[in-house]
Amino acid sequence: MFGYIVANKAELKFREFEVYQTYYCGLCKQLKAKGGNLSRMALSYDMTFIYMLLSGLYEPDTICERCKCAMHPFEKRKLRRNECAEYVADMSVLMTYYKSLDDWKDDRKLKARLMMFGLRGKCRRIEHRYPEKAQQITQLLELLGEGEKARSAEIDNMAGLFGRIMAQVMVYREDEWAPILSKVGFFLGKFIYLLDAYEDIEEDLKKGRYNPLYKLYETVDFEGECRQILTMMIAECSREFEKLPILENIEILRNILYSGVWIKYEAVSAARASGTGVKK
Repeated sequence: MFGYIVANKAELKFREFEVYQTYYCGLCKQLKAKGGNLSRMALSYDMTFIYMLLSGLYEPDTICERCKCAMHPFEKRKLRRNECAEYVADMSVLMTYYKSLDDWKDDRKLKARLMMFGLRGKCRRIEHRYPEKAQQITQLLELLGEGEKARSAEIDNMAGLFGRIMAQVMVYREDEWAPILSKVGFFLGKFIYLLDAYEDIEEDLKKGRYNPLYKLYETVDFEGECRQILTMMIAECSREFEKLPILENIEILRNILYSGVWIKYEAVSAARASGTGVKK
């Protein structure tokens, strides 16, 4: 479900893109330190955005270093790590484990089963560190699963459940910023859930899988309605985001929220309009 909250590289300055990559590589390094190479499968630009946002908000002491990478063996990669990276790495593993568990239950995907077993021990340790958060996320995932089994057509309710999950992920500390971070995560989660459904609608219907947009897809203005809903969600997310006193890398974060999040939508919409289908 992740892969939508990315930067618009074409509109970033060279230095900004380099900084963006240092957070991505830093999160990758932290994932490996936490749970080995398998944990690096949980790496995503979506969680990198959260890492950058939390780092900008809390301004923790950050280590800047260069490390070798198996994916780039001929040069050392610049990266940044701090306490926010540790937290986001934990949340990345937790969400990847739960997603693998759901994929195995729904489609019996072998890859999901292998990932599930590989991350189970690491996930249990994370659940022990964040018991209340893990319990909340688990309960919300169960409600989401029940809604999917019932083939709920209540789009806002279904998206809201995933929004509440992302709200839990976004809140790093129970402090004065927690209510705002919760709202940022909530609307961002709804956007991710609905954009994922928008991208997958044809394939889901073809394979008989649940998709919250299945009734809306039958309407004349499916494209227009989807665009309006997604715009509302990211507008609310951005409105809450702007309440945070973030200065560091603010232009990169705004690039992601105001431009980058629409890259996948535009690609899917263009492919659908041209009749070439949605390329996964």
